Amino acid sequence: MRAEAVAFLRSLTPEQRRRAAFGIESPERLDWHYVPRERAGLPLKAMDDRQRAAAQALLRAVLSDAGYRKATDIMRLETVLRAIETVRRFDRDPDNYAWIVFGDPDAGAPWGFRVEGHHLSLNLTFAAGPVEAVTPAFMGANPARVPSGPLQGHRVLGAQEDIARELVRGLAAAHRDRAIIAARSLGNIVSGPGRADDLRSPVGLPIGDMAPPQRALAERLIEEFVGNLRTELAEAQRARIREAGLGTIHFAWAGPLEPGHAHYFRLHGPRLLIEHDNTQNDANHVHSVWRDPTRDFALDVLGEHYRSGHHAHTAP
Repeated sequence: MRAEAVAFLRSLTPEQRRRAAFGIESPERLDWHYVPRERAGLPLKAMDDRQRAAAQALLRAVLSDAGYRKATDIMRLETVLRAIETVRRFDRDPDNYAWIVFGDPDAGAPWGFRVEGHHLSLNLTFAAGPVEAVTPAFMGANPARVPSGPLQGHRVLGAQEDIARELVRGLAAAHRDRAIIAARSLGNIVSGPGRADDLRSPVGLPIGDMAPPQRALAERLIEEFVGNLRTELAEAQRARIREAGLGTIHFAWAGPLEPGHAHYFRLHGPRLLIEHDNTQNDANHVHSVWRDPTRDFALDVLGEHYRSGHHAHTAP
């Protein structure tokens, strides 16, 4: 991962590097979002073929095959929106996704990187040794189900929705009553950018109270998010989640249970917060986010790092 980040930076011209390299303590590192907007970084459309290959190699280095496929399919949905939108408010461009490297990955100091654009924001932070943070990680899909064209029927994030619905519909009546927190969808994710603390207390049904079949589905649902990472990164996150207690994670659902209706679900525990909402565009527009309530952006780890007498490293 470090080698791919170094190779990406070395592939850039001095001007491109000024756009793509920020200090690890830059406020830009925390300024993530998933809406179409002007954003910092070097987008794919500003890279030549060699640089694009290096950028994609860096993304591949941190994601599993499934995660990489989801990320690139989300980018590809921009071409679908370009074709189906009758009123266009934004320039739908699959090359308008920007790479930033924070810190100097070649210095053995804390570093990280972000890949971000419409409906995608992947934020990873590394220390001198193991990975320290892989969240916040946002993936969205508009349309959630492609209505026409060469990709008709494709659902980039369909599996997580299907597993959650199977889980809630399979609960015993008393457990379902505890899991369903609202008759209507919440309308969007709650813990979006700048709102990390808006969800403090888990609600819904603890995994530990579920029957074995539903417990297995809850674990599969968590895996839909954690499994987007390459094997060793995913295993480190699984260990963190297990250490805090799988049984303490609460599952909550809002909205009707039938497919095609606006709905929302959440998994929330000490070291895990997953949200998924499919409300907009007649329930054909997904927003989903995975956060770690204790370690987004590795702020806890980096704070201790610098309090211990280490000095910040700024990328050239």
